[in-house]
Amino acid sequence: MSMRVTQGMLNSQLLRNVNTNLTRMQNNQEQLSTGRRINRPSDDPVGMAFSLRYRSELSENEQYESNLNSAMSLLDYTDTMMGQANSVIQRVRELSVLGANDTNPRQALDSIKSEVDQLYSQMVSIGNSQFNGRYIFNGQKTDKAPYTEATAATDPVDTGEFLTNIGVGVRIAANKTGNTVFGEADDPANPGTNDNIFRVMKDLSAALEAGDTTEVSNIIGRLDQCNDKFLEARADVGAKMNRMELAQSRLGDVGVNLQTLQSKTEDADVAGVITNLKMDENVYQSSLSVGAKIISATLVDFLR
Repeated sequence: MSMRVTQGMLNSQLLRNVNTNLTRMQNNQEQLSTGRRINRPSDDPVGMAFSLRYRSELSENEQYESNLNSAMSLLDYTDTMMGQANSVIQRVRELSVLGANDTNPRQALDSIKSEVDQLYSQMVSIGNSQFNGRYIFNGQKTDKAPYTEATAATDPVDTGEFLTNIGVGVRIAANKTGNTVFGEADDPANPGTNDNIFRVMKDLSAALEAGDTTEVSNIIGRLDQCNDKFLEARADVGAKMNRMELAQSRLGDVGVNLQTLQSKTEDADVAGVITNLKMDENVYQSSLSVGAKIISATLVDFLR
């Protein structure tokens, strides 16, 4: 048995079709205005789950890149300060060679001692170097100066490492502690026998003041040991910077890949959206034209 189609059914069906066409147009216009295929979870639940994962990984990757930039800046500054300290050691060694000469008059030794004392103060200043308000050679106690001129050779510095996350489960020390750069503090049981650069410079000053050229000559060997320690520490800083540069390059590649995946998941195909929008506009106009003929029927039309 066939179903009787009434005018009300035609009108209702027309309105449903027109609304459907308007909804498609709205979706296309929204994608075109936002440039995104997924604007709410209901647009694509599976795609939204992947999108959220990519966003989380991108945010994490950006944080690692930020950590790397901070760590590399700190290490670069540390390397600069170590270069200055190494220059001080070289100058002190030159003065030691001059002071080891038995023919030097008292006035010459006093002049050499005076310069050594000034270089000692300069070395303490380098040891108290700050970067972004933090003392770089005092381990994790970055809010306290590690050295003073009176106690630089005797007071130990903090040996904690400033660890930085540069990847998932990957941490690297972004600092050099004072004991690895300037030497350990004096051993109370054997004072003056270690490789602490501040102790060596104090001993050199005392030997020059006493006119003990033999001791001055012996100190040259200790200065060479300090210089070797500086070179070893500086080489370690360079190795860490090379590793961080490789990690930075890897994180950059990971970031590009994640952005590409996110774009493929979220972004709309602008050309396709424009084409679909034009088609939907034509369909909408056609539905309105057809609807105008259906709804135009009146009671007079039926009486005819």
